[in-house]
Amino acid sequence: MCVRTGENPSQTAFDHPETVPGLTALPDDHSDEFEPSPREECGVFGVWAPGEDVSRLSYFGLYALQHRGQESAGIATSNGSQILVYKDLGLVSQVFDDQALSNLTGHMAVGHVRYATQGATTWENAQPMLGPAAGSTLALVHNGNLTNTRELMDAVRTTSGEDLSGELGRGSSTDTAVLAALLNLVSEHGALEGWDSAADILTSGITDDAELDAAYSTQAPLSVHQAARRVLPMLRGAFSLVFMDEGTLYAARDPHGVRPLVLGRLENGWAVASETAALDIVGATFVREVEPGELIEIDEDGVRSSRFATARRAGCVFEYVYLARPDTTIAGRSVHATRVEIGRILAREHPVEADLVIPTPDSGTPSAVGYAEASGIPFGLGLVKNAYVGRTFIQPSQTIRQLGIRLKLNPLKEVIAGKRLVVVDDSIVRGNTQRALVRMLREAGAKQVHVRISSPPVEWPCFYGIDFATRAELIAPGLGVDEICRSLGADSLGYISLDALTEATHRPAAELCRACFDGRYPIAVPKGQAELLHLEEK
Repeated sequence: MCVRTGENPSQTAFDHPETVPGLTALPDDHSDEFEPSPREECGVFGVWAPGEDVSRLSYFGLYALQHRGQESAGIATSNGSQILVYKDLGLVSQVFDDQALSNLTGHMAVGHVRYATQGATTWENAQPMLGPAAGSTLALVHNGNLTNTRELMDAVRTTSGEDLSGELGRGSSTDTAVLAALLNLVSEHGALEGWDSAADILTSGITDDAELDAAYSTQAPLSVHQAARRVLPMLRGAFSLVFMDEGTLYAARDPHGVRPLVLGRLENGWAVASETAALDIVGATFVREVEPGELIEIDEDGVRSSRFATARRAGCVFEYVYLARPDTTIAGRSVHATRVEIGRILAREHPVEADLVIPTPDSGTPSAVGYAEASGIPFGLGLVKNAYVGRTFIQPSQTIRQLGIRLKLNPLKEVIAGKRLVVVDDSIVRGNTQRALVRMLREAGAKQVHVRISSPPVEWPCFYGIDFATRAELIAPGLGVDEICRSLGADSLGYISLDALTEATHRPAAELCRACFDGRYPIAVPKGQAELLHLEEK
């Protein structure tokens, strides 16, 4: 709902979702579920464009990023002296209407669509997050997952004396709220009590004395820029951040560049977004990616760049497989072109005699096209996708996921009856989707069902914003391909090899995070979880 902040950022008014007619608040946790729900990652958007309708530009940008988060949506705008926020649980189209957007005035905005990786699905955890910093108000959105949230929170409590302000004080439990608190405390105190800033500097890899002096020599109180230069090296994990005070738009990306973040040029301003598809929908021209370890600032003086860490590239390979839209470009490579090439390689690695290649919409379609091209087997649409019902593998329970598969996809019996089918899908996580799909196709009259997967077996959980929960929930660990095939009820099963997937991205393996496939995490996993999963053996 709508929040206004003025000269006194502590004065805010929050309306909760339970007070809104027709809106049912989601449960605070998932403790009663059969199994924990896997989570995806979020989408972030920012725009600086005087004279433009920035709330509607943000709405369009978030619409293009809807696939990255379906739990909540929010937009904050600034007119130079006041920040307005509107957020709620639900899809972008459910949260915003014309009146809500008309009330969000200003020349600058940040927006967010969310999947929860830390913190429950509650209104308090929806973004943007608000907080005071450097005598101003910050509105902050975040995509990713911090692996050292507990240590940061302990330092926040030590420094604040348990007097939590901002979103933490209002009940938020997310790492984004911790980030907002960090920026405020560092702007006030210069550093957190007991925190080892020397270790942060060492970890950052920055050795230029002038840069370090600019970042750490100034005494508190600090500006937002100065506070950000000290806070960002404190963060461990994957993060793409977009935030603003009343006058400046900021964006930052973690040193590994795990999560995508791009910069675009508008006719009268600038935009930053999780994917290039969001730039396209608002009419922005792609300029470049925000570099790993880079902090950019945008205001009436233009775009400024500084570094808070050296780049150690490890972009998420799963972006190419499933997460990103096919019309997005990552590291200069079209996601659609990558997926088509994956399909061609699949056909070479796992050939089969069949009558028809069909995709499981939508992410499997480009790979199915590539498979058909390389194999010479006709491509066809054997499944109809119903109106948008969400991505089935992230539904909150096994029962809902299985029912959701039938709700989402309906077979074209006249197309598939009596046919030997090659079904191309993007990934197997638990196996529920494929098991139900194979059964559905056989009931519709398919003679054979051969499953081809455009990624290797998912063997390890992700700690950087895509939570596959535990290894026990994954189907691949401990089972061979033939066993998985029998479990699915398929006639054959083939995965693309990890080396071939990497080749299709046109990026070297050393610049990719492939941890969900090989267990090699480029960013240290929290000690307790590493021990639990025996990652020290990797």
